Amino acid sequence: MTDVSSITRIYVDADACPVKDEIYRVAARHSLPVSVVAGNFIRVPQDPLIERVAAGAGMDAADDWIAERAGSGDIVVTADIPLASRCVKAGADVIAPNGKPFTEESIGMTLAVRNLMTDLRSSGEITGGPKSFAPRDRSTFLSTLDQTIRRIQRRRSEQRVPSHPSSLG
Repeated sequence: MTDVSSITRIYVDADACPVKDEIYRVAARHSLPVSVVAGNFIRVPQDPLIERVAAGAGMDAADDWIAERAGSGDIVVTADIPLASRCVKAGADVIAPNGKPFTEESIGMTLAVRNLMTDLRSSGEITGGPKSFAPRDRSTFLSTLDQTIRRIQRRRSEQRVPSHPSSLG
């Protein structure tokens, strides 16, 4: 029997995710389960590896559902910076749909800039929105997702192999 905790799961913050089809293809290639999480019903392919989760209509229901489950060895795909921060702190690898990874080193500054921009907008400042999604973002995302999966697999295989041959006599 496989230890469920050793299986990488991809969590998708799905409501506005432009790379769901790409995630499904990469996950199928690596035989990884995917949880597609949205506030309400969302259509997903009929595939035993793809789980559809309607987390509820609450303000952060989908975010809370993902953050409560994602951990070390998992991948979260989201453009939501507060959710990314929660998941990075839980040990998950987090990737934005444009391929930008959120890391322990970058998430603090990213969250601070997001909060500053939110404050500026709420005070009436016109700040512009995020850059629109471009074709190059799709290929960057695919590359980052594939690299992240391989890095997690490498880390796991290194953990299974003893670091020194103490069993030799």
